This record gives sequence, C-alpha cells and structure tokens, in this order.
Amino acid sequence: MKRLLTVLALLLVTWLGWIELTSSGAGTGVDTAAPAANPDEIARAYESQTSDVEVTGSGVVAKILPDDNDGSPHQRFILELPSGQTVLVAHNVELAPRVGGLAVGDTIEFRGVYEWNSRGGVVHWTHDDPAGHHEAGWLRFKGQLYQ
Repeated sequence: MKRLLTVLALLLVTWLGWIELTSSGAGTGVDTAAPAANPDEIARAYESQTSDVEVTGSGVVAKILPDDNDGSPHQRFILELPSGQTVLVAHNVELAPRVGGLAVGDTIEFRGVYEWNSRGGVVHWTHDDPAGHHEAGWLRFKGQLYQ
C-alpha cells in the first residue's frame, strides 16, 4: 500500500509538472509566462513619449480594425489596458499566424515592442524577429500562442 501511494504521488507530481510546462510555453524557446511586467510600463512610456520599449501585458479588445496591407500585412486591433489606456496592436501575419475568432470584449495577452504616438501608442513585434534584433514577441488568445 505504501509503495502504491508513493507511485501515485510521483505520477501526480509528474503530471502537474507537465501541465505547468505546457501551459507556460516551455520548449518553444519563448518566455510566454503570464504577464509579469510592471503594468505601468506602457503608461510611463506614453507619458514620457518613449519608444522601442519591450512590454508584456494584457488587455480587452475595444475595436477590430481592417488589416494594414501597406508592406507586410498586419492584423490590427485596439486594446484597452487595465489602466484604461488604449493601444493599437499591429500583428504581422506574414511572420506569425493571424489570431482567429478575435472579437470586441475578448481578453488577449501580449509581448512586443511599444512605440509612442499621441493616440496611446502601438505594440508591434508580436512575433519572432527573423533578424534577431528584438526579443521574440507573441500574442496569447484563449490558451493558444501566436508567434
């Protein structure tokens, strides 16, 4: 009985570890843990009119925009951040899959690069950078990673 309980405990620990690995994006080469960045980093970058800031966070889709097809096509939508600030997300769909089924009111997590503008700013580089100049970005929607 003691041996059976030990085996069951080991199986449980292994299973829980596997769940943690698969839900965190381990093995992808990208840190996709839940947003741990300071939630005020975008607000600070906006206030100081700073660009080229690596950011991680989440927001609620406030508006879906048509794709930007000048140059590489980008899926575009506006997120409202927990602070109330809005940002445009420009997601390159030549370098990463399009986020399917996205609708106003949905919550999405992101990692990318923030660029200042007077309307709240833009988050882009939400994908891998083939040239390696930026840390890999991503979007996570309904448990699926887009990078």
